[in-house]
Amino acid sequence: MVLLSWLALSPVRGAAQTSSHIQALVEAGALNDMSRPNFGPYQSILEEFYSSRVYAPAWFQGTSLTPEAIAMIEILQKARDKGLDPEDYDASRWKGRRQELENPGADVDAVDVALSVNAMRYVSDLRIGRVNPKHLSFDLPTEAKRYDLAEFVRERLLTASDLSVVMDSIEPPFAGYRHSQQALIRYQELARTDDGEKLPASDKPIESGESYAGMARLTKLLRLVGDLPQDLPETTPEVYAGPVVDGVKRFQRRHGLQDDGRLGPATLHQLNIPLAERVHQLELSLERWRWLPEEFHSPPVVVNVPDFHLRALDAENHVAIEMRVVAGKAMTTQTPVFSRDMTYVVFRPYWNVPPGIMRRQILPGIRRDRDYIAAHGYEVTSHDGTLITSGEISDEVLAQLQSGRLTVRQKPGPKNALGLVKLMFPNEHHVYLHSTPTTAHFSQARRDFSSGCIRLERPAELAAWVLRSNPGWTLERVREAMESGGDNVTVRLAQRVPVFILYTTAIAYENDEVHFYPDLYGHDARLSAAIAELHSSSRSSAKAESGSPRDRLYLDKFRSASAFP
Repeated sequence: MVLLSWLALSPVRGAAQTSSHIQALVEAGALNDMSRPNFGPYQSILEEFYSSRVYAPAWFQGTSLTPEAIAMIEILQKARDKGLDPEDYDASRWKGRRQELENPGADVDAVDVALSVNAMRYVSDLRIGRVNPKHLSFDLPTEAKRYDLAEFVRERLLTASDLSVVMDSIEPPFAGYRHSQQALIRYQELARTDDGEKLPASDKPIESGESYAGMARLTKLLRLVGDLPQDLPETTPEVYAGPVVDGVKRFQRRHGLQDDGRLGPATLHQLNIPLAERVHQLELSLERWRWLPEEFHSPPVVVNVPDFHLRALDAENHVAIEMRVVAGKAMTTQTPVFSRDMTYVVFRPYWNVPPGIMRRQILPGIRRDRDYIAAHGYEVTSHDGTLITSGEISDEVLAQLQSGRLTVRQKPGPKNALGLVKLMFPNEHHVYLHSTPTTAHFSQARRDFSSGCIRLERPAELAAWVLRSNPGWTLERVREAMESGGDNVTVRLAQRVPVFILYTTAIAYENDEVHFYPDLYGHDARLSAAIAELHSSSRSSAKAESGSPRDRLYLDKFRSASAFP
């Protein structure tokens, strides 16, 4: 199909426009005068929307924009405050279009279709994000949040007395999202204010009391980002000491570093990251918040991998319990991003040795010492759990282990790799939450040491929290079950608990403190690339072909759309 330009069908259009013009514009699937000309994924939605109006303009009274249209345009122009790109919604073009509408013969129909497309794009992007998380191997379903966009625009936007109230209602309800959005606006201003001067490198870490040539810049930057008070007393020039050291410690805590106050390479690197990059981290954080459901059948448990923390939320989406965790190794055993419901807790669990550890550690250990199983508290079992032996390993048993017909598990107890409790949310990734006999890792700033599962700093407290709907399961009873010395015990949860394993490198708190973390697994880089790919493909002048990168990333956001609440 030949593309239609902005005025292709009718070089001069005026107040007496026919419905066939809007229908032709919609059927074309593109408007070349838009920043993102191709609107193929929205084409059927627009057909439904306009056919219900007999293809009459939606945003006009005669040749004048309605109050709802003017309010919608103002919202699109402020999209950056939501972490979105205003040019995705033609922000810089609306002023010229409104001026053009003052001229006789202005194409009202084309402006109307452009505003409908951009309004739908904005609602979809604000509601569930720009990129489908499943295309980044994030197993986070967004289907339940999808709107019937034709109905939403018709019933909610065109009839709204206050469009800003409607838009607020479609955003994520979490306090963390709201604080992140406020932090984004603040960091946008900081990025505009800061001159981007770099701190000088040092051959060795700068200790408190030592001279440092970058003190002026360091003090200025720490004041700017809030780690030093604005009314800080004057310090000795070029001497790194006093309140500035305390400010650096606060900065280190906010950036996933050991808060030792030393100006080493890692701290200087974080200090020299441009504030524009912090803005981008917050934008990506808001995108990920939009992937989460807005309603839960019970308060969820949320693990964020980059900051190595678990947070259990209450019914008002505020943090009820918080603790440190250990997550999967960045280079080899990354913890996957997904969500499932926790359904049971196992006290004094067995540890079923994974195939990789069996190959790398257990089998070589048995070959060296046939008493290896007994010496390390393991058992050989069949795959249905039948005990084969916990003693000396015969040639026959070794052969069956090597062929995979038998497996190995570790007996319950304080030395068990899973510790004394595991919290299960069944999933194909074989990931769960558990205690650990190795607690030294919790004192480190970076805690990617596991084989993919999540180790808990305070497992008894979390177990008691998820069992709070089970009568009698107090914290004391949980600890007794963990330390009783008996065999493993499984307790089914009376109320399932949603578990979200997430990945965001920017977190804003209620006290206006913002924490930033390294892109441990490279997920920020991949999400940035996906967004850039959407922009490049949708801003081309040719209509997107089925199966294009844009289709793979974007189109399925609109399949099986559910009606708005």
